[in-house]
Amino acid sequence: MIGYLQGEVLFSDGNELILKTNSGVGYQMHFCDLLVEGTSADVYVSHIVKEASEDLFAFKNLRDKKMFEQLITVKGVGPKSAFSLVMSLGTETIVQAVQFDNKKSLTKAPGIGAKAAAQICLDLGGKVQKIFMYSDQNHQGHYSSEETRPLPLTEPSEKPASSHNRGMVEDTVMACKELGFKEESVMPLIHKILESNDIQKPEQLIHLVLREV
Repeated sequence: MIGYLQGEVLFSDGNELILKTNSGVGYQMHFCDLLVEGTSADVYVSHIVKEASEDLFAFKNLRDKKMFEQLITVKGVGPKSAFSLVMSLGTETIVQAVQFDNKKSLTKAPGIGAKAAAQICLDLGGKVQKIFMYSDQNHQGHYSSEETRPLPLTEPSEKPASSHNRGMVEDTVMACKELGFKEESVMPLIHKILESNDIQKPEQLIHLVLREV
């Protein structure tokens, strides 16, 4: 299954994208952003295989891809409807709508009626908050901008985070807060895990912290 692609943009019109990889193969996929043809880009991909067809749905970040893949597990919600939901409302809005049983908010997406919205709230109610374990960082260089991240607050007795780890610490704290955990309860775990593990990505750190809390 294809989960990620990187290459040269051959075609982009805001609905579809053709990306030519280093192997010379051009992959055509559903993609709702307009990219500059001739530039390089990389996208996360959900590969949907059916008896008579195959479709690729592309996303700018891993969180959107995982939200899409949760939505297509819902009875009555197909890939095109799920893609429409993520692209038109955004992952954070979908999560809030499900958590607060706000079905009306979900019906604002094309192709989502009252019945589908109710089923989404029912099926994903206990699962949707886990989406924040995944990174929302955009991996296409021309989309991303370098942000100045503030240093996480630490107690004087704690070992300060290295510059290599500051971004991961900040992402982990934010993700844990969105899941309902307090910063003071997760910071000691974060420092403990970083001291004893070689962590390279925020999602790795988030998973390890959530196993401990």
